[in-house]
Amino acid sequence: MRTAILGAGAMGSVIGSFLAEAGVEVVLVDISKPIVDAIHSNGLVIVNREGNERLVQIAATTDPNTVGIVDLLIVFVKCYHTETAMRSALPLLGPGSIVLSLQNGWGNAARISRIVGPERVLLGVSYHSATVLGPGRVRHSGEGPTYLGELDGQASERAKKVANLLSATGLDVQASTEVLKEIWSKLALNAVTLPTSVLARLTADRLLDSAEMRITMRDLLQEVVAVAEAQKINLDFDKRWAAITNLLQRLAPGTKGSMFQDVEHQRRTEIDVINGAIVEAGDQYAVSTPYNRAMVNLVKALESSFQ
Repeated sequence: MRTAILGAGAMGSVIGSFLAEAGVEVVLVDISKPIVDAIHSNGLVIVNREGNERLVQIAATTDPNTVGIVDLLIVFVKCYHTETAMRSALPLLGPGSIVLSLQNGWGNAARISRIVGPERVLLGVSYHSATVLGPGRVRHSGEGPTYLGELDGQASERAKKVANLLSATGLDVQASTEVLKEIWSKLALNAVTLPTSVLARLTADRLLDSAEMRITMRDLLQEVVAVAEAQKINLDFDKRWAAITNLLQRLAPGTKGSMFQDVEHQRRTEIDVINGAIVEAGDQYAVSTPYNRAMVNLVKALESSFQ
């Protein structure tokens, strides 16, 4: 499948590197000229947990009009850039093109569907973690499964086809008929770990070090589980907590989540589609979410201090 990745940040670069090394025809599309220029000049550098580097030759461009029609468009842009990025990417899409969102948070599929039509869209989540070290240089700090599926939860051949394409690169990718549950499972992880890491100035691998932080994280998770259950999405608290702690314990030292990276660079965060999504759904279903609301207010107060 001819593939384009919209967003050449940390995760877009990591997934793109696997596709390119497997021989898939793939191009990174990003508005950042320094990133694209670095990839053109030096290749894409991926640094693993041990500090070893691999150099990947991959196509990259700032202009979607130069790419042509693709079979698969994987979206990795920040949530607040989704509409603008998707409109710019319309020249990439033909009648049979598939758009797969692997973005953080909740609500991206609706934004994409309004622009390209829901019939084109697959939705998914990935448990890989990565950090941008510089233009065209990314640290791949953690590995995990990726789940994708149809918005309506139906089994489909195209979801299996995309999962098989990604699996053939060495990634652990599964087509799921419970993609909403998978997304809310990842949303739980992000709501519990991203703002707490930022506000406590702790890298993700250090979040479990104190009893106080563990208590706060569990309180956040209780709210996420309650809001999910109100929507008939079954999340088991104990299983989610075990999954979150297991992932954090496996991260490389110094791993910074996406929100931590955003704050370090004084960029707008994705708090609105993470803890903000929990608060919004809690309001809709009459579930109290004071801990998640506090995370939203504190991170937004931090953002307001940016130049």
